[in-house]
Amino acid sequence: IACLKVSFWPFFFCCFLCFLLLSLLYLHLPFPPLSRPQWEEISVMDERNTPMRTYQVCNVMEANQNNWLRTRHISREGAQRVYIEIKFTLRDCNSLPGVPGTCKETFNMYYYESNNANLWFIKESQYVKIDTIAADESFTQVDVGDRVMKLNTEVRDISNLSKKGFYLAFQDLGACIALVSVRVFYKKCPLTVLNLAQFPDTITGGDTALVEVHGQCVNASEEFEAPKMYCSADGGWLVPIGRCVCKPGFEENKDFCQPGTYKASATDAYCTKCPPHSSSPQEQSIECTCEKGFYRAEADPRSMACTRPPSSPENPISTVNETCVTLDWSPPRDMGGRGDITYSIHCTKCSGDARKCTPCGSSVHFVPRQYGLSSATVLVTDLQPDSNYSFTIESQNGVSDLSPTLRGTVVINITTTQTVSVVLKERRSKDSVTLAWQGPERPNGAIVEYEVIYYEKNQREQNYTVLKTRSNMMTVEGLKPGTTYVFRVRARTDGGYGSYGGEIELETSHEGKKMNKSFVHTSRSLDKFTCISVYRILLFVLRHCGYIKAKQDPDEEKMQFQHVKLPGSRTYIHPHTYEDPNQAVRDFAKEIDASNIRIERVIGAGEFGEVCSGKLVTSVDSSVHYSSVLVSLCKPVMIITEFMENGSLDTFLKKHDGQFTVIQLVGMLRGIASGMKYLSDMSYVHRDLAARNILVNSNLVCKVSDFGLSRVLEDDPEAAYTTRGGKIPIRWTAPEAIAYRKFTSASDVWSYGIVMWEVISYGERPYWEMSNQDVIKAIDEGYRLPAPMDCPVVLHQLMLDCWEKGRSDRPKFGQIVTILDKLIRNPASLRELANIAPLEDPSTPEFSVNTVDEWLEAIKMGQYKENFSSAGYVSLESILYISISELAKMGVTLAGHQKKILSSVQSLQTQDSHVQV
Repeated sequence: IACLKVSFWPFFFCCFLCFLLLSLLYLHLPFPPLSRPQWEEISVMDERNTPMRTYQVCNVMEANQNNWLRTRHISREGAQRVYIEIKFTLRDCNSLPGVPGTCKETFNMYYYESNNANLWFIKESQYVKIDTIAADESFTQVDVGDRVMKLNTEVRDISNLSKKGFYLAFQDLGACIALVSVRVFYKKCPLTVLNLAQFPDTITGGDTALVEVHGQCVNASEEFEAPKMYCSADGGWLVPIGRCVCKPGFEENKDFCQPGTYKASATDAYCTKCPPHSSSPQEQSIECTCEKGFYRAEADPRSMACTRPPSSPENPISTVNETCVTLDWSPPRDMGGRGDITYSIHCTKCSGDARKCTPCGSSVHFVPRQYGLSSATVLVTDLQPDSNYSFTIESQNGVSDLSPTLRGTVVINITTTQTVSVVLKERRSKDSVTLAWQGPERPNGAIVEYEVIYYEKNQREQNYTVLKTRSNMMTVEGLKPGTTYVFRVRARTDGGYGSYGGEIELETSHEGKKMNKSFVHTSRSLDKFTCISVYRILLFVLRHCGYIKAKQDPDEEKMQFQHVKLPGSRTYIHPHTYEDPNQAVRDFAKEIDASNIRIERVIGAGEFGEVCSGKLVTSVDSSVHYSSVLVSLCKPVMIITEFMENGSLDTFLKKHDGQFTVIQLVGMLRGIASGMKYLSDMSYVHRDLAARNILVNSNLVCKVSDFGLSRVLEDDPEAAYTTRGGKIPIRWTAPEAIAYRKFTSASDVWSYGIVMWEVISYGERPYWEMSNQDVIKAIDEGYRLPAPMDCPVVLHQLMLDCWEKGRSDRPKFGQIVTILDKLIRNPASLRELANIAPLEDPSTPEFSVNTVDEWLEAIKMGQYKENFSSAGYVSLESILYISISELAKMGVTLAGHQKKILSSVQSLQTQDSHVQV
């Protein structure tokens, strides 16, 4: 129109430019618009006479065809991978008469990614080819006449899309085609709920990549372990990990806990009936409220019954000995429903009229302690003589502090005894002395007898003699001429012994000299002797239990006590150095009067005699303690040692599997290491260090025992003991000791590492069921025991240090004690656990199982087969999310077994390729 308004030549020039521009555009158009005649939109009828729209092209008579058909912009809607399904018909070139050889039976499909939804021009070179499409079945003209359309369906996909959308294009190069439909779609994993976690609709990833999806816990649930699954490329959910659990007060499939029930922890599977002496009137209860007068301690589990404080201790008994008293009592009749009963002692000193009483103060001492006693006995020392005391014994348990009422108490009143006043009557001859004395003014009961102790001056630690009589005078004979003796006297009543009187020094006359009638009376300060007390002991009795009481005069009894200090250079008696073992006993041990031994029962037997337990009542000096070995004075000979209530360590650990804290276990290991340091410092090698040879007392103190294979080494720190024969405990023995039979403190360190492994694994057998030959071979090839379950990294590293092949590379026992002391002072260093699977036989590090029974056998828990079967756990799928509370209900109550089973279940969850379900 603009050209018409100008003269001819400008008009002609303008038209020429327009023609040229249109020609250039035509040459660069890769395809015509949708209505371009090469592809025609035609309506046809299908077999059911239903109209359908198709795009057709059939320019087969002309060569060099290039016919394009393009879609509008298709949004990918976040999908990285889309699928194109095309349905089409294609005519057989052979069915077209006179068609040149350029006829095709295929066509091409392309795509072009773009953020622009309104493109009208795209260069042919910009398209990306998807595929060349061929028909599985083509049709002929006869087929069309018979209305038998051979419809082909092909599906192709496009991956790694990143822009907002794309265009599809179809290129015909000379075929007779009809596009019936084009369907573009993508796949997604549908919304689903699994293990109380909801996973949303998720579009699949590109290629074969898995899309990690985190689930959201459904209402009234919380994460136990972060729930997640993987959306696969074909739209399926795979590999469920983690789960949600119902919150406290809620139960799966039952909404919430009903009145009378509760659920305290999300890890509990079900609501539970309230324990005794508690109730829950509200719905959704997370715990049950205790009834009036009953309580639950803060540390008590919510599943525990409510309890109450104990009643008073019963049957109090006091035994007064000098200025000491032993208090014994019976436990309360009503323990309050708890087992954590303890006792505390409150002491007051009262005046003569019993009207004024004051606390005893810090001068009075209690053995083992004044408060928090676990046993029903206590020894009170350092009381003042001839004084009145009142002791209140209080029983308490874990809920006593929560009760407003008074605690259960019982009172014992006692009076300490006076000393004996000694008056010398006469002295006769060169080898005897006559003594006379006056008894206490106010004895604690009727006087039964007097006890006189004497010894040569400055010789008390070596020899002293004890004489007993019912009279208040005594003649001491058999003394050395010209020798000074020290005498002391004390009285015994039904309530026990009183205090010794002051020391009296007397010198016998020299031979041939006339007796001097004067007496020397020197009163010194009172030496403290150990008060009579009752302890639990262990008796190793040769031949039989019991003792023979020595014959004695009815009015006087004389006993000789030989107190021999243990020589510093000989703390171990080698039997081969003595022809007479009894002489070794006399040289080595301290002797006890058999009348002070009360045998209670036989607890075992060995090669040389029976083993009994009983009580020892002793009043000898404080140098006699149970870390030394005592031997009885009378026949039969008895070896007396401390009674270790909990027996051998291996049996004790198996019985209490999983019940101790890591610090408690480290404390046991520290005690063993300290004992071995003591031995090694004195150049002794044990040769049989194992958990079975460690004894445990009631306070979890561990002591090394069973020295049957022990030998003394030379002073040289590198010295070794070489044996020619005998059996060797292979699993506990260092490789050089097995190969060359050379034992050193370093080989004991290797054994200590095995003991560490036994302790942390609660008595597991080292190397499991491997034969001794397999153990020797494995160690020689560098194999070392893996860390037990829940073993701190630092402890396993210490084990590995003990198992160094070179004995000089292993730590010394002194270093081990120092390391364990640091760990005890810094518990945080024990938090990092070794990252290992549950304890398994090293010969089968991976296992493939098909049934629950096979799985239990594989993890050494076969004893619970019937428990799992009765509870309905018959398939491996059913155990994948089992909880601690469910295990407890099934009868798996040991904490160690629970941990082992749950750890294995986690392995099954993450390593499902090993499980054939």
